[in-house]
Amino acid sequence: MSILAYILVFSFIGSIVSLIGGILLLTKEKFAIKISHFLTSFAAGTLLGAAFFDLLPEAAEAVGEGSSIDIFLWALAGILIFFLLERFIHHHGHGKNHEDERSSPSAKRSIIPLIVIGDSLHNFIDGVAVAATFLVSIPLGVVTSLAVAAHEIPQEIGDFGLMLHKGVPRKKILFLNFCSALAALVGAILTYLARDIAQGLLPAILALTAGFFIYIAATNLIPEIHLRENQKIAFWETVMLLLGVAVVYLVISMLEGHV
Repeated sequence: MSILAYILVFSFIGSIVSLIGGILLLTKEKFAIKISHFLTSFAAGTLLGAAFFDLLPEAAEAVGEGSSIDIFLWALAGILIFFLLERFIHHHGHGKNHEDERSSPSAKRSIIPLIVIGDSLHNFIDGVAVAATFLVSIPLGVVTSLAVAAHEIPQEIGDFGLMLHKGVPRKKILFLNFCSALAALVGAILTYLARDIAQGLLPAILALTAGFFIYIAATNLIPEIHLRENQKIAFWETVMLLLGVAVVYLVISMLEGHV
């Protein structure tokens, strides 16, 4: 397959996978809620693994001699940008623990657009990240797609749950989230079309993406893991986080030199 084909296929798969968590909630609410915190732990592990095992090493390798790109500065920029994005959407972005709050009709009208806007912006960034990493190498693109898909599932469970609580009809929830998921395809296609510009900025884009992943794992997902007081559940959550890291490491090891 061509690079464009890989980008389109994995972006589309990621968009569909991102809806699985929400669809699970709509069809099997108790089961979805029961497994959501384990999925959150696994997602945190995949994001950290992708950032430290793949994205940052690839960014460092992509920096040519005489280049002024500082990958650590761009990784920090990624963390700060996502912090500002979260502030903008009032923490209705990734991994938010959606409390069961009473709100007025006006609050309902304001919160739902924020959820959709926040998801769309994040999905767009995911699409850019997937396309940019495939421009570096197919294994890197596959690993990034895996990390993106893993953390989208628990996020969608949270967002679908909040929309249900606010009284949004189920069909409308599916439609809004499907449209939001397509933003990843838009981001991926635009990045591919601008690949001549993107190629020179690839070290910065990779480091920026690593910063995004580190921020989501460290500030959204891991704090949710610490909320659990049941020791048995806490143990298995820890296992799932380590499993996420291990899966990324194994995927990288298997794909290198074979794809």
